[in-house]
Amino acid sequence: MALGVILLAGCATVPPVRISLAELPPAQQAQAEKNLPVFNAVWDLVQRKHYDPTLQGMDWNAAAATFGPRAAAAADETALYGVLNAMLAPLNDSHTHALTPLQAQERRTQVRARTGFNLVRIDERWAVSEVLPGSPAEEAGVKTGWIVVARNGEPIGAQLNFRAKEGEAAAWDFLDEHDRPIRLAPPAKRLSTASRQLARELDDGFVYLRFDEFDARDRRWLGRQLQQHAAAPGVVIDLRRNPGGETFSLGIAIGEFFERAVECGTFISRSGARSVKNSWQLGSARYRGRVVVLIDGGTGSAAEIFAAVLQDHGRATVVGRKSSGAVLASWFYRLPGGGELQLSREDYVAPKGRRIEGVGIEPDLLVSRSLADVRAGRDPDLEAALRILRRPVDR
Repeated sequence: MALGVILLAGCATVPPVRISLAELPPAQQAQAEKNLPVFNAVWDLVQRKHYDPTLQGMDWNAAAATFGPRAAAAADETALYGVLNAMLAPLNDSHTHALTPLQAQERRTQVRARTGFNLVRIDERWAVSEVLPGSPAEEAGVKTGWIVVARNGEPIGAQLNFRAKEGEAAAWDFLDEHDRPIRLAPPAKRLSTASRQLARELDDGFVYLRFDEFDARDRRWLGRQLQQHAAAPGVVIDLRRNPGGETFSLGIAIGEFFERAVECGTFISRSGARSVKNSWQLGSARYRGRVVVLIDGGTGSAAEIFAAVLQDHGRATVVGRKSSGAVLASWFYRLPGGGELQLSREDYVAPKGRRIEGVGIEPDLLVSRSLADVRAGRDPDLEAALRILRRPVDR
């Protein structure tokens, strides 16, 4: 959960490593003068503000001695941020990352170069789960259910670690719905990364609502939808593509489903101080119908907390597959040169006392999803949700 951008301020600690720029080749000195303030800022912020004062048992001084010279010698911005994230990786922290200036700008503007299709990992393969309307992928004819085999001749592995550049026409190798090979090279263009919102009425008066972030725009949309469908006997809340968002919007969104404020869990600071948070009821729709929440590995952070709170209070049935287990509360800090550090500042425990970070939310009903389902356009999670909503209500 991201809680805002903070400018660097206050007293800073200095990494216990000294690098003499004079010892570097003249061609590297100018770049090192840019690199070191960024490295020092990241090292200092983690040292002073990370939620875990033990830093997962890391020797942070030794990390400075190891990675400081590498940062100074980084040839460019990309290499520098690679060093920074290599230093941060042993923290095993879902919400602590260094963002390059370009990535920071993309985060703030919600625009970046994209081909325009989303993937899901099923049966050890990557399948197209969604093609964005108006995207280069849609214009090129990419279809949901196609299997992605390779990008620019390189097989797609278990992790997707590439970012498109504007105008780049990467060659994608697919297998279509009949397993026929197809190669397409749609040029990436700048597209919005703002969350999608989808609402539709289902059989028997039930309503499907999907929103992909917890922010002011999405929570207002959710509130309007619940007010418009106040008479619906049940709703399906789809969080399978929701990676999280703001705690303030999360508290308001939870409040839409309760008559009065409820506990949303406890946040624990670096010092061990515990802060219990409650939902916000101001303007709440106080929706009274039945609720099913869909989750999977794409559900993260505030979306996981939403599911956990409704699950712990018995307000919703959670359906799908285990969530990502990434619920630390984080802040964004601006770095010299325009980059940002996303830094975890608080741990989280759900209302019934379970810690979710690194563990995830287990659904009440586990549903398997096969490659055949995706290729046939079937949604077994939604089908299971409708079966639950149609069950007789115990009186």
